[in-house]
Amino acid sequence: MEESVSKVPPSLRLGSFKSSLSGRSTPKSSPTFRRLHSSRTPRREATSGAGGIQWFRSNRLVYWLLLITLWAYLGFYVQSRWAHGHKKEEFLGFTGDPRNKLLDAEKNARRDLLADDSLVAVNTGTNKTQVSSDRKFNVILAKKGNEVSSRKNRSKRARRNLHKMRGKPKEKMNNEISDTEDQEQEILLTNSTYRLLVGPFGSVEDRVLEWSPEKRSGTCDRKGHFARLVWSRRLVLVFHELSMTGAPISMMELATELLSCGATVSAVVLSKKGGLASELARRRIKVLEDGADLSFKTAMKADLVIAGSAVCASWIDQYIAHFPAGGSQIAWWIMENRREYFDRSKLVLHRVKMLIFLSELQSKQWLTWCLEENIKLRSQPALVPLAVNDELAFVAGIPCSLNTPSSSPEKMLEKRQLLRDAVRKEMGLKDNDMLVMSLSSINAGKGQLFLLEAAHLFIDQYPLQTGSEVKKSLDIRHDHSTLGVKHHLRGLVLKSSNGDLSSRDLRTRNSHRRKMLFDSQGTEEQALKVLIGSVGSKSNKISYVKEILRFLSQHAKLSESVLWTPTTTRLASLYSAADVYVMNSQGLGETFGRVTVEAMAFGLPVLGTDAGGTKEIVDHNVTGLLHPMGHPGTQVLAENLRFLLKNPSARKQMGMEGRKKVERNYLKKHMYKRFVEVLTRCMRSR
Repeated sequence: MEESVSKVPPSLRLGSFKSSLSGRSTPKSSPTFRRLHSSRTPRREATSGAGGIQWFRSNRLVYWLLLITLWAYLGFYVQSRWAHGHKKEEFLGFTGDPRNKLLDAEKNARRDLLADDSLVAVNTGTNKTQVSSDRKFNVILAKKGNEVSSRKNRSKRARRNLHKMRGKPKEKMNNEISDTEDQEQEILLTNSTYRLLVGPFGSVEDRVLEWSPEKRSGTCDRKGHFARLVWSRRLVLVFHELSMTGAPISMMELATELLSCGATVSAVVLSKKGGLASELARRRIKVLEDGADLSFKTAMKADLVIAGSAVCASWIDQYIAHFPAGGSQIAWWIMENRREYFDRSKLVLHRVKMLIFLSELQSKQWLTWCLEENIKLRSQPALVPLAVNDELAFVAGIPCSLNTPSSSPEKMLEKRQLLRDAVRKEMGLKDNDMLVMSLSSINAGKGQLFLLEAAHLFIDQYPLQTGSEVKKSLDIRHDHSTLGVKHHLRGLVLKSSNGDLSSRDLRTRNSHRRKMLFDSQGTEEQALKVLIGSVGSKSNKISYVKEILRFLSQHAKLSESVLWTPTTTRLASLYSAADVYVMNSQGLGETFGRVTVEAMAFGLPVLGTDAGGTKEIVDHNVTGLLHPMGHPGTQVLAENLRFLLKNPSARKQMGMEGRKKVERNYLKKHMYKRFVEVLTRCMRSR
């Protein structure tokens, strides 16, 4: 080997190699020079490209930052699509395979609740309508255990425990359903019991308006402060029941808004009583199956817990006992104003982060009780009144987030008039009939019996006149202006509310009012019709309903003027058909009156009791008329009904003023603006 190397000439071993690299001994025009120099440029480019890749690989920080950015964007996209109402099947791309639907149906078979609405016959004397619906809905339930189930962590013992736990709530729920069914069987939802049972009119709404709330995918204002606060937050909302009343419906709409703004919402339901289960499922609000341990664990991980009633005191007490620091993350939205609710919640009032009230009077009343009991609250209470949701504002013709070029507020006003005509036709009403409506749970605190007594006084004291009597009354009172009569009647109302009204004044007023029975032409009779709801509500008091039916059976003439409607969440048709709304709550009055502001949004004057939240909402002689509570108020209420019946212009003017007040103070944007303060003060900072 050494010999062969030594045989190579020295010039070839070293000198020729150097000369070829330097290029000095090779002419530029030679093939060797061109070959060597033509290969240098691509070789350098390859080296630089490989160096860039090598640099990127060596800088792991940049690599991971890129991956994290892509992953965050993907998570943002998925959560946004999921939170804003897209169907899971369509979103994941499984709609095309029928086998997937079958598997999903088998998996969710145990969590399906069937709701079969009984056939409701409507007989108004002029037409006959049957409304029937068979709906099947799934309630989204969270299984006890971890929020994300794992097959690996499930043992046979866990499956047995899960099976036992599923069996007990079912048995308990069946008992509750059987009890409520026994109560409902006492009063059947038929015309033979209520004489005139009308509605619901959901199908009429969909047909006339060409729009359904079920098509809504969220109305969150993403640029608003509320949306920025709740985005990607975890919240737990505590429902005391699922009845179609103010508190549960307000909590349901709050949960819907939170989901629409990108929050994660879990609902704790203390009582399954009510008919909102299907609506919660439609809105994709997850209901925790267990109201104890599972709800406590979920609440501990949440950024904020909002309890929606004073009845939630028991759950709050147990949660704080389970997790002592949990009171600092609870905002308690109290929607009741009776002393009995304060007594059952006073032991935990000082342990929560903040109390939220609906009205000034309610807040003052609860603070007074706290002073009497020496209860020191952790912070100053907040005031968050209820508001008109976008679905009703949309139908009422008020600008909201649901408006589009094809469904502007002006066009919705036109459609609302068509809806009014269609619903009143199904009810059997004439154009000049004044429909007075009162929608709430039927119990003594809502005062439906006093309303019917006032209607009875109205019918008995002011019977309809014949044509000759009309002509005579018009000739006698031709020189009286409408404005003068209006002020005269308002003065009588004020005088009666002060308790200075004598029997002589009543006789004088009655004789004066008999002369105003017909419209300005005196050709058509005007009739009073009263619509009462909500029949079939789980919050109704059966004994009180029977008392009302006995009263109507004793006054056949009044019974002909009373209509009933089942409980429903589709209220736009009823508000559109009505002319006057009555809020006749007794005791301390209505806490706030969600239906009051909804009726005002539809341009209805409100006749309400002079107490509670109604006194704050209704401006006397401006947006409606107030009357005393109890039996003394029935006579004044009858006079107010009479006044509005005979003064359509005053009725219209009060309705317009009420609508303006709603647009200033009681829309959804106003309520969530106040909620921003609550969230800022209560929610955990990141």
